Amino acid sequence: MTYKETIDFLYTQLPMYQKSGKSAFKKDLTNIKALCNSLGNPQDKFPTIHIAGTNGKGTTSHILSALFQTEKLTVGLYTSPHYKDFRERIKINGQYISRKAVIEFVELILPTLKTIKASFFEITVALAFYHFNQKKVDIAIIETGLGGRLDSTNIISPELSVITNISLDHTDMLGNTLTSIAKEKAGIIKKRIPVLIGEKQATVKEVFLKKAKKKNSKLSYAQSVCQIKLIKENLTISQYDIKLQEISIRLKSTITGPFQIKNIRTALSAYAIYKNSKNQKIEKSVIKKSLVDIHDLTNYMGRWQVKRRSPLTILDSAHNEAGIDYVVRRLLTFKNKNLHIVIGFVKDKNWKSLLAKFPQGAQYYFCTAQIRRALDGVELKTFAELIGLSGRSYTTVSGAERAALRKANSGDVIFIGGSTFVVSEAL
Repeated sequence: MTYKETIDFLYTQLPMYQKSGKSAFKKDLTNIKALCNSLGNPQDKFPTIHIAGTNGKGTTSHILSALFQTEKLTVGLYTSPHYKDFRERIKINGQYISRKAVIEFVELILPTLKTIKASFFEITVALAFYHFNQKKVDIAIIETGLGGRLDSTNIISPELSVITNISLDHTDMLGNTLTSIAKEKAGIIKKRIPVLIGEKQATVKEVFLKKAKKKNSKLSYAQSVCQIKLIKENLTISQYDIKLQEISIRLKSTITGPFQIKNIRTALSAYAIYKNSKNQKIEKSVIKKSLVDIHDLTNYMGRWQVKRRSPLTILDSAHNEAGIDYVVRRLLTFKNKNLHIVIGFVKDKNWKSLLAKFPQGAQYYFCTAQIRRALDGVELKTFAELIGLSGRSYTTVSGAERAALRKANSGDVIFIGGSTFVVSEAL
């Protein structure tokens, strides 16, 4: 098989959430267990940290990878979805899995797929585990896809489980209350394995306490391990004061934008808990370097990313209520600047409530991402007009962005977002 044939097979012959939505979501772990068992259970052969949560789990995963990479370890990183290239999902020390490795794996499992009707996500998770074992990683950071309890990644026995936070997202699959969603995320808590909660939220606190007690797992909150304060920031650099257990440090980071202070706190707390469990010292130099060099170390992208300076164009993949709240709050800090918002959603999200969070004074460019689940830009524009948002609809993200560039002056701000898929087409 060629690489194109392999990717075509993965995308067209298998159930895929990105493409089909809820119908591709498997509600048990039978397939992934059988698939990994046929491969000799590679997921059991290297240490892991497992990360779930509604927002910030991708950034938290990348920061953790950067920290361990700075220690000169060989670090596997599994995240989803991808933006431009399927291989973004599976990285070792920031380098994408090779095309050759993807082809060889699919060819290896083709006979098995005759009896195990695995989904795109299940195969991708198995590929990550297989690849990390083949390359003998020192540790792998594994991000869940949806939820936790029934997520295909949830067959690992990690050194540490991390749950970043809970807010409303994927309610059609995880439940429509914070408590029901928290119960699904809490499914990654394993017997006698410590768990870190990124945000202490009163509405779901008891869910995690009860599950941790049942599993005899030590539960910690990030705010008890790491204190962090934003000193100043611009578009590309933020300066933080950090107290991590007994360490005090002031540093600059290329991670900037809404929500990031919480992600840094969660990642550093997870790192400290892991290091303490191994009786290993935490080095200030490692923390400083990893937070400055994270983009180069890990190929981190798509989160409050500056695409161009004139007019200032920012991409962000926030796509649920909590994430959009942070983005809009940050956009409103651009006082005395005209806002141009290129926006699109997937139709199986609660897109009306998300759109209603955006400011009325902006100029809008309603677009349709090139996936089956995309909400039509015309429908988006029609509803937007009912709530006082004005603009035009476009059949593509690129067309909407070009229109925004024609309309915007050099001192204006263009924001592109609403969906991961919109951002992926603008990168």
